Amino acid sequence: MAETRYIGWTGIVRLGLVQTALGAIVVMTTSTLNRVMVVELALPAILPGALVAIHYFIQISRPRFGHGSDTGRRRTPWIIGGIAALGLGGVLAALATAWMAVSTLGGVLLALFAFLLIGAGVGASGTCLLVLLAATVEPKRRAAAASITWTMMIAGFAVTAGVAGAFLDPFSFPRLVTISGIVALIALTMTALALRNLENRFVQASGMPAQSPSPVSASDDTRAEATTGGGGFREAIAEVLSERHTRRFAAFVFISMLAYSAQDLVLEPFAGAVFGMTPGQSTQLGGTQHGGVLLGMLLVACVGYALTARRHGVLRACMIGGCLGSSALLLALAFAGFHSGDWPLRSTVLMLGVANGVFAVAAIGSMMGLVSQGHRRRDGVRMGIWGAAQAIAFGLGGIAGTLAVDVVRFLSGSVLYAYSLVFVAQAVLFATAAVLAAELSRRGAVHDVPRQLHAEA
Repeated sequence: MAETRYIGWTGIVRLGLVQTALGAIVVMTTSTLNRVMVVELALPAILPGALVAIHYFIQISRPRFGHGSDTGRRRTPWIIGGIAALGLGGVLAALATAWMAVSTLGGVLLALFAFLLIGAGVGASGTCLLVLLAATVEPKRRAAAASITWTMMIAGFAVTAGVAGAFLDPFSFPRLVTISGIVALIALTMTALALRNLENRFVQASGMPAQSPSPVSASDDTRAEATTGGGGFREAIAEVLSERHTRRFAAFVFISMLAYSAQDLVLEPFAGAVFGMTPGQSTQLGGTQHGGVLLGMLLVACVGYALTARRHGVLRACMIGGCLGSSALLLALAFAGFHSGDWPLRSTVLMLGVANGVFAVAAIGSMMGLVSQGHRRRDGVRMGIWGAAQAIAFGLGGIAGTLAVDVVRFLSGSVLYAYSLVFVAQAVLFATAAVLAAELSRRGAVHDVPRQLHAEA
């Protein structure tokens, strides 16, 4: 019998570089092109908003990509292929934006195709990367691994925005397309180098056959099925959706991410309309929130790695606590407007970011532990379902949050009541998510360390 082996910190950082590459391309399409369409081309803001929503909704295809990687029993080709599709979509989106300056209709049609490709690329690469991460990372390191990889993705946002922004001046459309192409090429190259021999080395080090992508076994009586992911896609979906813990966790992901994403487009306008902050001040407030998210992620990484080796429950406690903390702080924001003269808004937003980061990275770590629980090897499909729930929630969250503000403001005639009621609704969603997470824990569906590990000669 060969001893099960996992990748070390270097391997985790290598997988994090793939997240960095993904973030580098995405930030060009969701941020830079957004600004160019609205400012330079004077197009309605709903256009880039709808394109970004499309890139989320197409990710309902995540389970299909996961099934493909299950059937092929390798994740690396799907990750590289996804990044390639994402990069191509990013370049086409830049071309479409340039075309809009000449022909709005032609540019919009090309942009629709480009953002469909972007969504598919994110879905394929993101889903399969998470499954590979779950399979190759030691259970006690999963919280830290989730924090590292997501921090590196955010770093990809920041570095690309800074460097590409510097090279975009003086602005021209040919320069925009060229820089988009360079970013895509660098991202694809970095992904290929980061993944080179990583999956093969893990399989060989574990003494496992190449057909088995994970060392985790769901149960003794199904070990014979664990190395197979056969059957059609419909059969795989039906099989996974029959699992109670998969459905419940999908509901938790959807509700919590709906609350999380809804605040993104609401917080800065709230600070300006209710607290009288300037655009620069509200942008700094947004930066404070993101800084809190990073702090929360790092907190889970440190606490999780220190304690998971000695006891279970760290990730699920962080998941529940992060949701409850987010709920409480959103309620605080709901009442903050009534005391705008002396309310510590920046401190409240910082703590909200910390709570968001704690719950988010704990949820990702729990995903990595849950993905191999089931009576057949359907890791990719299972992760794809949760990824699709997250993507749909993100697509709906921004639309629902801003629409709710407009509707309540129209009906009540009060900006303060509008934002306060939206914050209360988000708080209720987070509280509901905490209840779902606690229910998962009571039923034993969430474990920081899988109950059974095996290694096959």
